[in-house]
Amino acid sequence: MYPPVVTPLHEDGSIDFDSLGNVVDHLIDGGMHGLFVLGSTGEVAYLTDEQRVQVITRIAERAAGRVPLLVGCMDMTAARVVEQGRRAVAAGADGIVVTAPFYALNNGPEIADHFRLVAAGVDVPVFAYDVPVRLGGVKLAPEMLVQLGTEGVIAGVKDSSGDDVGYRRLVAQNKAAGSPLKLFTGHEMVNDAVVLMGCDGMVPGFANVDPVSYRRLWDAATSGDWATAVSLQEQINSEFEIVFKPRGRGGDATGLGAFKTAMHLLGLISSPRQPQPLPAMPAEDVAAVREVLVGTGLLK
Repeated sequence: MYPPVVTPLHEDGSIDFDSLGNVVDHLIDGGMHGLFVLGSTGEVAYLTDEQRVQVITRIAERAAGRVPLLVGCMDMTAARVVEQGRRAVAAGADGIVVTAPFYALNNGPEIADHFRLVAAGVDVPVFAYDVPVRLGGVKLAPEMLVQLGTEGVIAGVKDSSGDDVGYRRLVAQNKAAGSPLKLFTGHEMVNDAVVLMGCDGMVPGFANVDPVSYRRLWDAATSGDWATAVSLQEQINSEFEIVFKPRGRGGDATGLGAFKTAMHLLGLISSPRQPQPLPAMPAEDVAAVREVLVGTGLLK
């Protein structure tokens, strides 16, 4: 369980490090095995290089070695990712998470070499991040990922593709190759099924709101208690309805906005503020999120 850590902001848009510390404790106390810093849920795309280092440093200080940190090093090309990666390692990263190149137009073999170059440039494990929705539809082929795992280039994959057929193929090919990769899912609502497929871990953004239920789900599923796992997944899904309440907003402003709104209502962060140009959640959407939290028992 490596949830992507939300990056709280003050109303003026600056990073709220006090709230960030609260979130770290909330996640670790909630049973998370590690933290994914500067993922999509951490709004990594909106942070400057300096802010990225500040976030890693503060999380590393607050975690104080209690759990390992995987850090997202999102950038356009390998040379830039290596720079991000070295800064992340110096700030406390135990591993880095890397997408395919973006803006740069690369084919399959070139994308594979991108990961090889990154791995050669840093001294910590590299995890591939398969997230086509943020990369113009670029999907990482399971054959390529398993080959890179066999070579020792990457240690694992965080799959946020939503392509469960592709993920099932990746699990099978990885197993046939001797399981060189640790396979994580970015799913929120079908984690019980993905554990049954054979995943090694979860990276659910909604764990920022309810880490305890996700940990209980993980423990039930990995012990073979599928009835409990399914029941917990259904409970989580009823809570996750918060992301379907806002209307007329972009993807980040909707999903991450709902997470931050819920966390603010639960007293975990001081403000639901998102980075510019993402707009504030209107009062009617805040009320709708509150209704879900109350209805599911998360908010008393």
